[in-house]
Amino acid sequence: MPGLVSREVQTTLNYLAGTTDGEKPYFYTYEPPAGKPVRNLVTEASPATIHDARGREGDFSLDTNGFAFVNSPTQEKLFEDEQAITTGYYKEVEELLKREAGAKRVVIFDHTIRRPPSEDVPVYKQRGPAEFVHVDQTHKAGIARVHRHLGAEAEHYLKGRSRIINVWRPIGNTVAHHPLAVADFRTIDREKDLVAARLIYEDREGETFSVKHNPNLKWYYLADQTPDEVILIKCWDSDTTKALLTPHTAFKDSTSPADAPQRQSIEVRCLVFDQE
Repeated sequence: MPGLVSREVQTTLNYLAGTTDGEKPYFYTYEPPAGKPVRNLVTEASPATIHDARGREGDFSLDTNGFAFVNSPTQEKLFEDEQAITTGYYKEVEELLKREAGAKRVVIFDHTIRRPPSEDVPVYKQRGPAEFVHVDQTHKAGIARVHRHLGAEAEHYLKGRSRIINVWRPIGNTVAHHPLAVADFRTIDREKDLVAARLIYEDREGETFSVKHNPNLKWYYLADQTPDEVILIKCWDSDTTKALLTPHTAFKDSTSPADAPQRQSIEVRCLVFDQE
């Protein structure tokens, strides 16, 4: 993009430090039982340098780094009509993943729209920027997702390569506040950094990774990301010879103009298969 200067941001990122009760980390997606907090995580803020990928987007790939930056304009602009999202926009996402990730089949299982938090909305329903380093799925959760959404076809697809990819896009305006940072998979210590966390629904449990601080993690973002640009975020991959996942988080950018619009975004989570 002409006129944009590559820059680095000095900030802090929120990592897992422990839990309030010594139990496995958990998050409730609904109003928790009486006496239970929505989450039991204790976080710590640690310094981080976020490197700008602007101008060298092609240096990164899903299979090597766990993420990719892609120019992909969309016909959907408002993201206020659920039917328009689940028909028209979902179709665009499918075509994008076939083109950029070599997918033969794409099964979209949900999406989240993030807008500035409101005091009128309970914590468990808040969908503002997620300012906590995490990965959306564990390996166990990835396998469970295939079974949940493919049913009798699951075993067929699990014989080949299966992935979960999150397609993240700004809505409405260029990102200034709370841009998204992604960590290079090659800098992760999977044995020490990743802690499985319970994601508790009313009818079932999923599993995500919370992430401990590791000063070796190398972080990137796309400065001044526009609604025409997406970040493809690897959440899970059954092919262990490739980048398996990508820790990610929103972060505070002190260089952002104070009067810039607050960030809005949509992320679409997709099962991606290399076979039909």
